[in-house]
Amino acid sequence: MGLLNGKRGLIFGVANDRSIAWHIAQQAIAQGAECAFTYLPLEKMEQRVRRTLAKGGLEDPKLYPCDLSSDEDLDALFETVKSSFAPLDFVVHSVAYADREYLKPGTFAQTPRDVFAQALDISAYTLIAVAHRAQALMPNGGSILALTYYGAEKAAYGYNVMGVAKSALESSARYLATELGEQGIRVNSLSAGPVRTLSSMAVGGIDSILKKVEAASPLRRNIVTEEVGKSAVYLLSDLSSGVTGETHHVDAGYNSVVT
Repeated sequence: MGLLNGKRGLIFGVANDRSIAWHIAQQAIAQGAECAFTYLPLEKMEQRVRRTLAKGGLEDPKLYPCDLSSDEDLDALFETVKSSFAPLDFVVHSVAYADREYLKPGTFAQTPRDVFAQALDISAYTLIAVAHRAQALMPNGGSILALTYYGAEKAAYGYNVMGVAKSALESSARYLATELGEQGIRVNSLSAGPVRTLSSMAVGGIDSILKKVEAASPLRRNIVTEEVGKSAVYLLSDLSSGVTGETHHVDAGYNSVVT
């Protein structure tokens, strides 16, 4: 019997087969979940996501367009989900963006106001916007999971404004956990160690970060994305029914040591 048998979830953030969101979806589906997905409403993005899902055996997926920076898109998405896929048992938020010109070592102090605002809007505020709309489709409670990184807690080389945005994301998750708990909705953050994804490759210091984690983490290696998916299943399932407002690290123990 799968840990997520009979559960339905909406997943934001699949871009290709290297995406953390996709590895979470694969593990959730393997445990019995039925998943729906969103994509940025551009033809090339839809094609890329469909190819990824098809490689994973999902030939006719529930796939919805949504620009998370648009309230109108979010309203339309959740109206469609309400009529075609609800109720929801879990939501995965694996979305982040910052202008890569300011994700280089030595550029944080130069971050323009609009770049800063956009990073916080897409990487952090969207969790609040999604949770606000999702709660009405979760009458039996459930789990909302946000993807974060240790650069929210400590300054990571070249992570810059994204680290600030991830700090806001983690704080938002705690406040949402406090507010939505009365409805039986749990909200947690999953802090994944560095892996080579489309998003991470925009960070100018990613190679240095990967080398440092491999050398200093207790397991003396970097994680693989499958490990993030497995931990996500725990946080989405009833095994974590008493866990909310937490940031769960999957980083080979790197967060636990002084470097």
